[in-house]
Amino acid sequence: MIPEQYMSKKGLYDPRFEHDSCGVGFVAHLKGQKSHAIVRNGIQVLENLSHRGACGCDPETGDGAGITVQMPDTFLRKKCAQLHIDLPPLGDYGAGIVFLPPGAEDRNVMEQWTENIIREEGQRFLGWREVPHDPAKIGKVARSVMPAFKQLFIGRGKNTASDAFERKLYVIRKRLYNKVQASVLNQRNYYYFCSLSNKTLVYKGQLMAEQLDRFFPGFKRSRHDLGIGHGAFALQHQYVPDVGAGASLPHDRA
Repeated sequence: MIPEQYMSKKGLYDPRFEHDSCGVGFVAHLKGQKSHAIVRNGIQVLENLSHRGACGCDPETGDGAGITVQMPDTFLRKKCAQLHIDLPPLGDYGAGIVFLPPGAEDRNVMEQWTENIIREEGQRFLGWREVPHDPAKIGKVARSVMPAFKQLFIGRGKNTASDAFERKLYVIRKRLYNKVQASVLNQRNYYYFCSLSNKTLVYKGQLMAEQLDRFFPGFKRSRHDLGIGHGAFALQHQYVPDVGAGASLPHDRA
């Protein structure tokens, strides 16, 4: 137990900011060698962090869990080819999972805004891909508020230097989030980027730690397909809410 004299406000410290900690883990190959085992070990670490998570009255609905992996270029290139999306070389395209409203009307508006802002920022809109997921693997509370999941692909603009592309993707993501949140669309709070990068990809949701690779079947490796899970590192996160706040973090801080 921390003595009371150390819990008083002093300097930059304020006891109001005391809260439970999230669970995080990191698995990597020191020489950058990619493998399925690295990502599988990352998922195992996430499952081992389940004690750092929280759930409510529905024991199958968590406060959130996710994983960051290297851009699965081979996997994405194969899936995009099936959709006639021509991906540029690795590094010259950005990708990210976007949470969108379940209602088609608001979703169509947000998708159009997304495509417009990409072009306004001098980049190339390449296409959308539905993200396979299995709602039967999560709790009923999570299912009741589940968004639509889509992957967005953006090509580097001809006037954008390679080392400036990642910054452009950040600007696009922030412009879109601010535009949607300032709108009067009824389902605007569904809109959220898990990530938007030309280096990494984030998969996450209102999941328990052990539900991640069950909800997103792309992590399952088959004889002919490495799936999403092939990289040199994996960063895991199991979310714990601030017990003082009594609610989950807003999307832009999660």
